[in-house]
Amino acid sequence: MNESHLDNLPAGYVPPKVWSPKHEYGGQFGSINSPVSGARFERELPVGKHPLQLYSQGTPNGQKITILLEELLAAGYSDAEYDAWLIDIFKGDQFASGFVDINPNAKIPALVDRSVDPVLRVFESGSILVYLAERFGAFLPTERRARTETLNWLMWQMGSAPFVGGGLGHFYAYAPLKIEYAIDRYAMEAKRQLHVLDTHLASHEYLAGNEYTIADMAVLPWYPGSLYGVYKTHEFLAVEEYQHLLRWYRAVGARPAVARGRRVNRTSSVPGEFLRERHDASDFDTLTP
Repeated sequence: MNESHLDNLPAGYVPPKVWSPKHEYGGQFGSINSPVSGARFERELPVGKHPLQLYSQGTPNGQKITILLEELLAAGYSDAEYDAWLIDIFKGDQFASGFVDINPNAKIPALVDRSVDPVLRVFESGSILVYLAERFGAFLPTERRARTETLNWLMWQMGSAPFVGGGLGHFYAYAPLKIEYAIDRYAMEAKRQLHVLDTHLASHEYLAGNEYTIADMAVLPWYPGSLYGVYKTHEFLAVEEYQHLLRWYRAVGARPAVARGRRVNRTSSVPGEFLRERHDASDFDTLTP
């Protein structure tokens, strides 16, 4: 055997000419992964009383949308009232026929706007953010330079954080075995991205400048949000050394609407900590302050 294969994991592994899936991969998400798309079972989605119907889970991508919706309501846009239905990705709810109908990619979040005829589906978190911001005329500047800067950072988040942050989180927290090469590869890039943000925020109040926008709402749940919460890699990545990033994170995180949005469609064994679903503003009254 070629010596270059001796250190492969598993030992001696050589990629086949044509890849095919194994029967079992292990790990927290191993049983739901598949190389093909489409619905796996029949189930219609519930519909609540508001025109905006959100189907999601309070992951970093899901939090982006509930943060924006709560910010819109706080800013006086009463038409932004919404129902937030839990799609439990750990149980495979995202593969139900009703959900796949509104997002063929079977990923949360997905939104249905029932205020238009025919109803309008919106999927991909960045697309939902832009759609809602334009629908209500808020949190996305109209001036060309400020709008472009907002979209710059929104697209940066979409192209950077889920793959790199999610990749690190998978190999660090979820994979059935610890692979040093994989963890080091993702940690290196995650650190670089943290430094990108820290350097930029050293001279800017918010990501797009002096105005709070959907770019801030998109980045906060990921960097450093998921590093503190979902993946618990804050010590591993020495997140506390990025002081400019943390100044921004604490300031934005202290906004009441952000705090509310980050509690929606999340589950916990601690009563009153999160809302599994949100159908009315009064639902927050059940939560522990």
